Amino acid sequence: MSLYAAIDLHSTNSVLAVMDQAGKPLLQCRRPNELSVLLSDLAPFHDELAGIAVESTYNWYWLVDGLMDRGYDVRLVNTAAIPQYAGLKHGNDHTDALHLAQLMRLGLLPEGYIYPREQRATRDLWRRRFALVRQAVRLMLSIQSSVSRATGRVLSGNGLKQITGPQLEALLPDATTRYGVLVQFKLWLALQEQIAALEHWIQHDLARPDLLAHLQSVPGIGPILGTTILLETGDVERFASVGDYASYCRMVESVRLSNGKVKGHGNRKCGNRYLCWAYMEAANFAIRHHAAIHRWYERKRAKKHRVVALKAVAHKLARACFHMLHEGTAFDVRRAFG
Repeated sequence: MSLYAAIDLHSTNSVLAVMDQAGKPLLQCRRPNELSVLLSDLAPFHDELAGIAVESTYNWYWLVDGLMDRGYDVRLVNTAAIPQYAGLKHGNDHTDALHLAQLMRLGLLPEGYIYPREQRATRDLWRRRFALVRQAVRLMLSIQSSVSRATGRVLSGNGLKQITGPQLEALLPDATTRYGVLVQFKLWLALQEQIAALEHWIQHDLARPDLLAHLQSVPGIGPILGTTILLETGDVERFASVGDYASYCRMVESVRLSNGKVKGHGNRKCGNRYLCWAYMEAANFAIRHHAAIHRWYERKRAKKHRVVALKAVAHKLARACFHMLHEGTAFDVRRAFG
């Protein structure tokens, strides 16, 4: 007889539920987030468990990896796609865990992708780069604003990259303003140094540098966007079709229709925001620097809004990159925009 387990993972504790093939609960308990404790609860059911559904929003690495190391079939729940259940007067963590086990028993559990642990740390480190870049941009804008208020001059981004500390100090006559700007300038320089070091580390830690070279053959995609696409896509074979990949990149319209009429919109944020950003950035650069893509964009813009035309270019690039990663080939503009 097959059994089904589910774990509703929280920040400090987990709720475990096990049910049999008939839907009868066999175990319901709340445990601290300790792998040894959860493994002890699951041990009596080990040989009969068909799978364990784990629902978590951010802190699942330790649990999923630990369960998989012990031979359990783990299913990471897609929290954005869980169907809500009706008919309960009272719901809590225990009923939520049972609901997950029930969905797995019925074959209706929406599953997320368990990113391979070998490259997971590399992907997460690359995501931290985005946070550092945002902090650096905030500091740069604050410095530019202070210089403009104090002197009436505009200090461009390129100008800030070329200016030295003494030169910046000479621009500001007020000592207090000068001190505040120099503090921010030193922090900005430190962030720039750390971002460059992080990028160097990542380039030597990529599992498939050959695929990165293929991605960089796409107009508008350089080392930063290419690395983002490669790491966020992961194993391209996990996508059943190019349409599934485009949807994951948030390149597909989200709309609900009934009898030919729009009745609302689906989950527009379902998908990978980093891939969406990367392809939109690539589309902007491709339009500027590639004549054939620019002509295709202008034809689309003549019929649609500018943003819609830009998203259409990004969609084309996403589909092209899917085939490139799948086939291991370079970019062909005629195939993508012919």
